[in-house]
Amino acid sequence: MPARVRRAAAVCVPALVMLALGCWGLDRGGMWRDEAVTFQVARRTVPQIWRLLHDVDAVHGLYYLLMHAVLAVHPGEVVLRLPSVCGAAVTACLVAALGARLARPRVGLWAGLLYAVSPMAGHYAQEGRSYALVAAGATAATLLFVRALRGGSWWAYGTVVALTCWLHELALLLLPAHAVSLALTRVGPRVWRGWGCAAAVAGLGLLPLVLASRAQSAQVAWLRPPTRATAQGLLRTCLGPTDGVLWVCLGLALVGLLGLAGRRGEPTCAGVAAPLAVVPPVALMLVSQLSPLYVDRYVLYALSGAPLLVAAGADRLPALRTRAPHAALAGAVAVLLVLTHQFPLLRADRDPAHRPDDLAAVARAADRKLRPGDPVLFLPARTRNAALTYPAAFRGVRDLALAESAAESGTLYGREAGPLSLRHRMARLERVWVVADRDLLAGRWTPGSPVERTKSAVLAGEFTPAEESVQGEVAVRLYVRRALPGLSGAPEPPSAPPRPARR
Repeated sequence: MPARVRRAAAVCVPALVMLALGCWGLDRGGMWRDEAVTFQVARRTVPQIWRLLHDVDAVHGLYYLLMHAVLAVHPGEVVLRLPSVCGAAVTACLVAALGARLARPRVGLWAGLLYAVSPMAGHYAQEGRSYALVAAGATAATLLFVRALRGGSWWAYGTVVALTCWLHELALLLLPAHAVSLALTRVGPRVWRGWGCAAAVAGLGLLPLVLASRAQSAQVAWLRPPTRATAQGLLRTCLGPTDGVLWVCLGLALVGLLGLAGRRGEPTCAGVAAPLAVVPPVALMLVSQLSPLYVDRYVLYALSGAPLLVAAGADRLPALRTRAPHAALAGAVAVLLVLTHQFPLLRADRDPAHRPDDLAAVARAADRKLRPGDPVLFLPARTRNAALTYPAAFRGVRDLALAESAAESGTLYGREAGPLSLRHRMARLERVWVVADRDLLAGRWTPGSPVERTKSAVLAGEFTPAEESVQGEVAVRLYVRRALPGLSGAPEPPSAPPRPARR
């Protein structure tokens, strides 16, 4: 087979496999809370999105604007996730291109296929969030980095790094990974200057976003410092969630490290892949010991390095040193066995219950219970996400706490009335439906907001639960007012008219 055809096949096959796996089960029939935020924010007007970013989610601003254009075509769950599917397919293609360029086409083929069948890559390929696109940008920047080392443009590299960092600022950790690769390649001062100028421009261009997100750091106050178990979990996620795949891939990755340094000035596959896989997550974990910022999806782009390192190790095995076509085929068959081994995990990931919550299920429960005119209390305010994402299920109900809508107030979930006003509104009620976090209702955590504490206090002191529908972490629960001492009970409120059928 001609070299050009081999290289094209090595790059295109992983992209097609990733595209097929990404489209499989894409319509799960429900969004979880982070996806729902993307969905409801991206459908606002550009001025409304811009107003929101001044107070919250500045780190996702470019992504929201991109999704605003995408959802203008059709506001649906599949369209919401399609950019991530495409981003994952492009990443698999770029991983293969890196392997082909740094080693040989079959190394690229194996690495691209390993990326495509990774459960972590498949998971975020089906998320309506920016992480798959960030991974594509970071891998493209790494390919441009390799080209620049061989005489390409550093400005093209710097531009892609800057755009990727504007999709998510923690992609900036890509720069120290590339610095380590430069050190391993033992380049001269001219190359260091070219890279340094491109990196400096990208970093300075990101400064406004860093300052804005710094002011919004309360959004990640829920994070905790990573532990040894966190690092072990990331290793298993990158190399294989099952023991059989993990140990084989770990062994091959260690073999791949034997090729860490090559000829002076010439990058090697391991010399680029190992820093990409290790430096961003390790750096973020170390920083997070002082100021917790670590979540594995924030460094999803580091996953691109792991399959490259594994494929480079496989290429060093004596049994595969031959250039015969059967060697490439043997590696592809091995990846197929990995896919078969991990297939139950990929299938389970298509179930909405596999996400932290399922707002469509919450909306269905509300649709069965609520009637027009029913008072509803969201506890805490973020559970209003279900109503913002699936408004038809809450049509005609009275949102007790809401003072100003989310879009008009420039917030994610709307601006709520103060504690005194809320007490006054609830004082006239005989019954109220509550859409609430089950952990909060069970007392496993206490809200810090005075409004949220007022909701909990009034419900606990003046109402008692009557019936409940539970959907994962969120409950739809009816509360009725307690009978006054000496009375047999509170009068039953008149029943609300049935909800009109939807068209």
